[in-house]
Amino acid sequence: MEIADRLVWEFPKGLLNWYHFDPHGQILYIGDSESAVSEFLQEHCAKVFTQTVKTSLEETFLAEHVGAFDYIVVIGEVEYLEHPIPALSAWKTLLNAHGRVLLGMENRLGLRYFCGDRDPFTHRVFDGVDHYRSIVAAERSDIPGRNYSRDEICEMLDAAGWRQRKFYSVLPDLLSPQLIYAENYLPKEELGTRYFPRYDHPDSVFLEEEYLYKDLIKNGLFHAMANAYLIEYSSDEVFEDVLHVTLSMDRGKENAVATIIRSNQTVEKRILYPEGNWKLKALEDNAEDLAAHGLHVLRGTVQDHAYLMPYVNKEIATDYLRRLAKQDVEEFIKEVDRFCHLILQSSEHVDGERETSLGVILKRGYWDLVPLNCFWDEGRYLFYDQEFYEENYPANAMIYKMLEVLYVGDTELEAIVSIRYFWKRYHLEEQREIWQNDMCRSIAEVRHQSDLRIFYEKVRRNPEVTNTNRQRMNYSGDEYRRIFVDIFFNAENKKIILFGSGNFTNRFLVQFRKDYQIDAIVDNDSSKWGSELEGIPIKSAEYLKDISQEDSRIIICVKKYAGVICQLQRIGITDYCIYDPNVNYAKKRNSMVIASADQAVVPKKYPVGYIAGVFDLFHIGHLNMFKRAKEQCDYLIVGVLPDAGVRHNKKANPFIPFQERMEIVKACRYVDEVIEIPLSYGGIKDAFRMVQFDCKFSGSDYQNNPDWLADKQFLEKQGAEMVFFPYTEDTSSTKIKQLIEQSLL
Repeated sequence: MEIADRLVWEFPKGLLNWYHFDPHGQILYIGDSESAVSEFLQEHCAKVFTQTVKTSLEETFLAEHVGAFDYIVVIGEVEYLEHPIPALSAWKTLLNAHGRVLLGMENRLGLRYFCGDRDPFTHRVFDGVDHYRSIVAAERSDIPGRNYSRDEICEMLDAAGWRQRKFYSVLPDLLSPQLIYAENYLPKEELGTRYFPRYDHPDSVFLEEEYLYKDLIKNGLFHAMANAYLIEYSSDEVFEDVLHVTLSMDRGKENAVATIIRSNQTVEKRILYPEGNWKLKALEDNAEDLAAHGLHVLRGTVQDHAYLMPYVNKEIATDYLRRLAKQDVEEFIKEVDRFCHLILQSSEHVDGERETSLGVILKRGYWDLVPLNCFWDEGRYLFYDQEFYEENYPANAMIYKMLEVLYVGDTELEAIVSIRYFWKRYHLEEQREIWQNDMCRSIAEVRHQSDLRIFYEKVRRNPEVTNTNRQRMNYSGDEYRRIFVDIFFNAENKKIILFGSGNFTNRFLVQFRKDYQIDAIVDNDSSKWGSELEGIPIKSAEYLKDISQEDSRIIICVKKYAGVICQLQRIGITDYCIYDPNVNYAKKRNSMVIASADQAVVPKKYPVGYIAGVFDLFHIGHLNMFKRAKEQCDYLIVGVLPDAGVRHNKKANPFIPFQERMEIVKACRYVDEVIEIPLSYGGIKDAFRMVQFDCKFSGSDYQNNPDWLADKQFLEKQGAEMVFFPYTEDTSSTKIKQLIEQSLL
């Protein structure tokens, strides 16, 4: 089993692995005997009986097991029953006088469905939300089940005699739970910084779910709109004393923890697998080390495979700082300065050359020393959950992450004091790319993001797709196609004017500068007027008043374009288009490829092929790859990474300068076109939109890389392919460089 498969297999166990089961109790599990939940119960309990729903309701089984079980576990099965109440009533008879049932059910009014996820039974949006009223009688027999709302679930449980019960709200769902809240408890922090939604159909989602919970909580809707429920029924009205659980199943067995808040005012970080026992000693040692350096730390004790701490009913520091910014900007800046000072204070400073280039180097860099893992406690910062550190770690990397955590998702804070103000204040701008990469690397390693990339691309929304879906809802089908899709319709003989000079415009120019003549760029930033972007003049919006609308095509290249549209309408311009980087626009080149190819031969398997690389110290391996690729495609495009891109991706300087590498590749007779790979446009998705190739050719050394496999799946969805060529064992740029460095060549 691959690493990703092993991790994903464990996810459903998070629904129950925090719950206290008597290891000597007798359990009835109703469901698939080969499931992860069944495996979990078998691992932790001595007496587990597994039955299907059908066999558990047979008269013989019911008669033989009256009052026989201490626990009954049923997850995601009731939704498939045509008549749930008789089944619930029958299962209740199987419990003993102190027995409990754990019932997992999805919520048809879960927030995920209001955000655009499709109903799991009909595979259409909003069917559960509107109570399946659009399902005609003839269709109902073909639909295997249905979801219920919380109120409907309560009605069923009441009718079945399950009156002694406790609801837990589960996010994002029963298969991969991250957050669990008892019905009498609400989140104490904004979920936008901690919660990662999951969907069955992320391609239809049009809202950012994690940022909606703040308002739901304020309006008393959090539990009613939870995505799923775990319901605990107790024969003797004794329930688990849990208020909240945070799960980290994606970290693997060595780091998986359940952070449990109990009603007895204690918090425990419970190790979920024996492989994680090292963490308990680490939590103690880290707290002691930080306290020795003058930081206030919530201390705990190790007991029964858990790290126990007192419950602190204080404001999370992230919330405090955001609130302070809205009240007093100067005090907010002082507090951010103070937090940075605590980071610098948290460990000894290491002397050496690295300090001069990267700033202060800390002997121990606790890279989770952020406001999210900290309380504001009567004038002091009280830290908790410091599980990780790296030795000889740049303090600037920690300060950068602290700012990212503070600002993520809060557009109001950005409007008050831009994060760029602090980048400049703490001298982070020049090497911001280093700090960004370092932050992403540390998080990605702990959460196995590379291993899980294919899985996440299936279940997590793509921000670009989400934005496109939302914009589409503002227009009729014809309007959307005219404004967003057919942006070049009848534009061949028109002057193209771009509105905006930021990142979207840069991306537009990467894709279409060679295909269309751009007359001008318009921007509202007066400091840019009179300058140029890639040789194109930047002008004020006044320029648009004098143009001929019949002879011009205005394309808005701004993400937040509502204000620009109003501005154009005030000028009297109603004919405009909007560039969406997520749309795969048709390329002029592709209509000319076959005509430019050798028509004397039969067309090859792929019209357009693409290869990307550095091509430093050009050698026989490069030549063989170009030759093999050209044998399979009519038109071969090669993307060459510029020097800055090599430094960014390879962490090294190329031997041969970029322009010389470009000329060397151009000289190869197998190559039809050579392009520069833009530094911010180097991923597979970007390359596909830029080139719109039919096949991406790569070396076989990447064949089993999880990231490349995810890219392969993306291309297949677009109707393109990825082909891996055997790696040239005897020759490579790396080996040549090693020989040069050893002075053997």
